[in-house]
Amino acid sequence: MRLGVYDAILHDRPLPEALEVVRSLGLTGLEVNAGGFLPPVHLPIDDILTSDTAVQDHLGVFVDAGVEIAGLNANGNPLHPDPRIGARHAEDLRRAIIAAGRLGVSRVVTMSGLPAAERGGTVPAWNPMPFESTYSDARDEQWRDVGVPFWKEIDSLAGEYGVTVCLEMHQFNLVFNPATLERLVEQTGARWIGAEMDPSHLFWQGIDPVAAIRYLGPLVKHAAAKDTRINEATRIHGVLDDRHRKVLESPVRLGGDSTLNAWPENAAWDFVALGKGHDQQFWTQFLRALSEIDPDMAVNIEHEDVELGPIEGLEAAASVLVAAARDA
Repeated sequence: MRLGVYDAILHDRPLPEALEVVRSLGLTGLEVNAGGFLPPVHLPIDDILTSDTAVQDHLGVFVDAGVEIAGLNANGNPLHPDPRIGARHAEDLRRAIIAAGRLGVSRVVTMSGLPAAERGGTVPAWNPMPFESTYSDARDEQWRDVGVPFWKEIDSLAGEYGVTVCLEMHQFNLVFNPATLERLVEQTGARWIGAEMDPSHLFWQGIDPVAAIRYLGPLVKHAAAKDTRINEATRIHGVLDDRHRKVLESPVRLGGDSTLNAWPENAAWDFVALGKGHDQQFWTQFLRALSEIDPDMAVNIEHEDVELGPIEGLEAAASVLVAAARDA
């Protein structure tokens, strides 16, 4: 397996320093943000899209550091009904695919997105359990009128540049589990779209990531190493814990008027560094299952553990991941 880091946690430092961190952890790749929710801090994407010299110069920085570009990332909501968000994130994804093609990078990670429940709606609507027809009708319209046409276009663009688009199965998206990932591929006839296997969003849904890998098989194209801890509070609040709070002072902006909410106190579950939710034995099994599909697959640490600082969290995750890879 090719082990690396997703660069969002290292946006506080310039690219050469971020690459030094990757090497110090004993890892070999950096997944680089290219737009969407977060800016392309380590990717001069305008230059990459227009200048062959810029492409070679950027690749040279990675070669000199002994680190590869282990994918581009354009996580966002390209189907958001607010054009300040959806249209921008969709264009960021298109640009990321073209940039990846120019850089010789074969994977772009993103989310499938979520539109409004009906034409003319202004707020995305998630229908994960459509127990009655009002909800299933809205879900079917979201897929038929918005999701499928968009992803057909993206699949065509990705094929043009020889890039595989890897969808993170994430809540508040059309694709959030193996069944919806399969549905998107089947309904679009996609040849250049697959799954980014991020187990953190599967754990809290009660999905076994190893079973999900074997279920999806060759549709798994890329992976994230991110853990989830299910807390005691789940016994009271369940996994659908809606106690998030709006941040009024200096919020993280996600586009338009959208901002990132504060996580619940005493949360039902938390994103944590590898080993704090599931032990090394699980991560060995996770890597072994991925290797059965593609022994050269990239697996990149995504650090979102608020209990640990950026470097501390990466060190904790890398120690578990490297040990797991050794045993896989």
